Amino acid sequence: MIKTVAIQGVKGSFHHIVSQQFFENTVDCIDCLTFDRVVDSLITKECDAAIMALENSIAGSIIPNYALIDKYGLHIVGEHYLDIQHNLMALPNQSIDDIKEVYSHPMALLQCKEFFKKHPHIKLVEDKDTAEVAERIHKNQIKGIAAIASVTAAEIFELNILSHSIQTIKHNETRFVIVKRNNSEVNQNEINKASIKFEANHKRGSLATILNVMSDCKLNLTKIQSLPIVETPWKYAFFVDVTFDAYADFEKAKSVIDIMGDDFKVLGEYKNAKL
Repeated sequence: MIKTVAIQGVKGSFHHIVSQQFFENTVDCIDCLTFDRVVDSLITKECDAAIMALENSIAGSIIPNYALIDKYGLHIVGEHYLDIQHNLMALPNQSIDDIKEVYSHPMALLQCKEFFKKHPHIKLVEDKDTAEVAERIHKNQIKGIAAIASVTAAEIFELNILSHSIQTIKHNETRFVIVKRNNSEVNQNEINKASIKFEANHKRGSLATILNVMSDCKLNLTKIQSLPIVETPWKYAFFVDVTFDAYADFEKAKSVIDIMGDDFKVLGEYKNAKL
């Protein structure tokens, strides 16, 4: 049973909210300000699992996290989609006109840039984490500074929400994955999604051939992400998510791809959170 998880951020962060929603039992969180620290907590056995954001419906893939999962041989054992609502918050008894600066994670600032065009007097400053800024404002009682964070963060750190849902695109989801050091035993009757990685042979049509194998084996490609192979300029590794109705179809496909592709490995087998 997973009892302790590493998260990027502090209580009130979106990773913290995922830890509350995904697990049936209550889990303790190890707060980390960087994903490198999250992974370090996992591989040094400070925690049983880690939660990592992998992609956002607005900003796209979080490529460094793909690289971390691959580098340390981590295994994806689950996923969770979270509706991301960004809220502008500050100490009580202030209006938006009193705010001189807003500190937040670069991703949050990017997703809210249209809102701040209406408030040109506010300076935007990149920071490490959304909820950590809210915590800092509360702890040091800083006036004139605002954070962009969740409603949960506002409640925990006793901040007043000046404006709700300030992100440019209102439907804003982030996909989080739960990763462990080792792959868990899977119930093949429940598994209907997998993440794999491979390097296609460096010749014409090699990637298309592998994708055709997936199609022939009744796999539905839901995500493909390329990452450069640092040691070999202009050669790429491909990270792919597939869904399937029958686990046997996935077994058949991976046996063929294993033969065709270089450095093939299964990153995770789990239940599709979207179904």
